[in-house]
Amino acid sequence: MKRIKYLVATAIWSLLLMGCSNSNDVVPDSPPTELYADAQQKLQNGNFQGAITQLEALDSRYPFSAYSSQVQFDLIYAYYKSANLSMALVSIDRFMRLNPTHPNIDYMLYLRGLTDMALDDSTLQGLFGIDRSDRDPIYALAAFRDFTQLIENYPDSQYATDSQKRLLYLKNRLAKHELDIARYYTKRGADVAVVNRIEQMMQNYPDTQATRDALPLMKNAYERLQLNEQADQVAKLIAANPVGGE
Repeated sequence: MKRIKYLVATAIWSLLLMGCSNSNDVVPDSPPTELYADAQQKLQNGNFQGAITQLEALDSRYPFSAYSSQVQFDLIYAYYKSANLSMALVSIDRFMRLNPTHPNIDYMLYLRGLTDMALDDSTLQGLFGIDRSDRDPIYALAAFRDFTQLIENYPDSQYATDSQKRLLYLKNRLAKHELDIARYYTKRGADVAVVNRIEQMMQNYPDTQATRDALPLMKNAYERLQLNEQADQVAKLIAANPVGGE
């Protein structure tokens, strides 16, 4: 049922995007300088669909022009701003593959992280009542890798500070997902799986509230497994790390 809702949401979103563009909008056969200037004006005015039309025409008609790199750069931004996230990702990967030494490659990493976060945090999922905490974190993990790569490779980037903040959010999001899984295993009586999952949380997300909230599950699992020494050790951790109200 969740999968059906997601597909319906995606279809509706695609139709909305199509409706935003003018199917009768034909790009004139103008010099590249004029087309690019027109696309820039549309970007500044927030007409991202119109800008995409112009920039795609430029990219296809003049693939080796002096504008080529900047056209792709602007096109990615327009895709992202118009919520055409799949095209944004494809175009970012293409840009980074063709321009590995571009001076703004850190921005491409940053934008890829933002795009992955947007895919993970789709407003349509909330609109259609799809549960958000236990959904597949594939895009959250991808965003985590993007921002980590940016910080490690470009520590002086102007996007590094914001990337750090987003990593903190993503770490908590991923830890909550692991907590949901640990709770599921608890309900199933899979005590070994509970212990293993929470051990991973302690390794990967030790400073999150979700990990602290998982400790009682671990303690109870050890007790049911009659591993009292380990249960006592977890009890000490619980005493030192108060559990929140999740």
